[in-house]
Amino acid sequence: QALRSHCGAARAAYNWAVGWVEASWWQRRAEESYGVPEAGLTEWRPWSLPALRKAFNQAKTTDPRFAAWWEENSKEAYSTGLANASAAFDNYAKSKNGKRRGKRMGAPRFKSKRKARLACRFTTGVIRVDADGRHVTLPRLGTIRVHEPTTNLLDRVKAGTARILSATVRHERGRWFVSFQAEVKRDLERVARPDVAV
Repeated sequence: QALRSHCGAARAAYNWAVGWVEASWWQRRAEESYGVPEAGLTEWRPWSLPALRKAFNQAKTTDPRFAAWWEENSKEAYSTGLANASAAFDNYAKSKNGKRRGKRMGAPRFKSKRKARLACRFTTGVIRVDADGRHVTLPRLGTIRVHEPTTNLLDRVKAGTARILSATVRHERGRWFVSFQAEVKRDLERVARPDVAV
């Protein structure tokens, strides 16, 4: 239930960011139809992650969609949604300006509660693989038992050859998964035959 709540919070923050940015687009379009000059139009709302975070922190205590329950989840859940929205707007702008390769991208759309993929990313706070190799600890969620042993990653962390940077939780095919992004130290391997071409 707590995992679903965090993933739902990420989706809600994403939808809020999309609506907040697009509101200025629609306002400008309406003002242009009324004949308002360029200098008098509403300013574009920025979609950088710091700008979205600042605006969300001001809105979360007063917006009826968040005011009652935003404290139940880690700040990382909301940060996940805001970061995804910022990246989506960046990709849309680059695609529109011809700076992005591949298929042309449309503007970000709201995520449906039923169809959205449940996922949440943690980048700060207590993120660790516990010493027994059977539990992981995540911010606000606490200690969670895992199905597969985590001894391989645990051994590297204990040896000082790996450092956990972030953890992503997602729901897929009826199960919850956690994946860790880690910085791994590898020894340089000498090439056996440096003169041979492949």
